[in-house]
Amino acid sequence: MNKTILNFIATLVLALILSLFLPWWSVMTAALASALFIPLKKFAVFFVPFLAIFLFWSVYSFALSSGNDYTLAKRISQLLYLGSNPYLLIIITGLVGGLAAGTAALLGKQITVVTK
Repeated sequence: MNKTILNFIATLVLALILSLFLPWWSVMTAALASALFIPLKKFAVFFVPFLAIFLFWSVYSFALSSGNDYTLAKRISQLLYLGSNPYLLIIITGLVGGLAAGTAALLGKQITVVTK
């Protein structure tokens, strides 16, 4: 299996398992661990965990919001001046999680470079 796909799946599965027990920053732990044990090169180090967590958080927030007809998401999007658009809030939620995971994966890559 390709390292990129393996890292994507590992990040996604670890984030899913850790998010059951830990707060929101557990996705950063998942991305860091996957970058430590499944090393990637160049831009893939940032973008593979970014896409994995972006997908995870977007789908998860969509599933949670659709259960209550996007009531809370509409109100939060009004507070953030997003024009009461819950879908834009879901995308921004995914971006925040993806940036956190990508940054943590870069740290994991730097840790492996230092230890070698």
